Amino acid sequence: MEKILISACLYGNKVRYNGSDLKLEQCDLDRLNEVATLIAFCPEVAGGLPTPRPPAEILPADGDKVLEGTAVIRNTTGIEVTEAFVTGAQQALALCQQHKIKYALLTESSPSCGSSLIYNGNFEGQKIEGQGITTALLRRAGIEVFSQFTLSTLLERLTAPAKNENHE
Repeated sequence: MEKILISACLYGNKVRYNGSDLKLEQCDLDRLNEVATLIAFCPEVAGGLPTPRPPAEILPADGDKVLEGTAVIRNTTGIEVTEAFVTGAQQALALCQQHKIKYALLTESSPSCGSSLIYNGNFEGQKIEGQGITTALLRRAGIEVFSQFTLSTLLERLTAPAKNENHE
């Protein structure tokens, strides 16, 4: 059975910056559990950040730039938390490599886990196209990243017949 890395908050763990979760509907979790083994993980907590914690954003808003050292992650109090985010992203990648994980279901808009949208880095509540640092690192390693909004696409991928099967 395929293993999937899932954001701990989507799994129902109260690890978000404000101490809440973003638990998927139980029917969605049940469906995922039918086709995969879920491994819940929060890169921010794994990187050493507490729950709750001040919200953080990438400036400039681009997870790849954080990995390249040309962007930083700061929280609303002005403290740079880049190192914790990088550490958590590296731990997520190590976990994926350890379990041979090819797919991740991560929380959209997060500075760690956002896969198509993240906040603009100015704490204005404005989302822009971009990806978080964990998503950027996983994608560099060839892991496909989905969000709670693209769950149906992930389920299709998991349940589609294997390609290139030789039936001769």
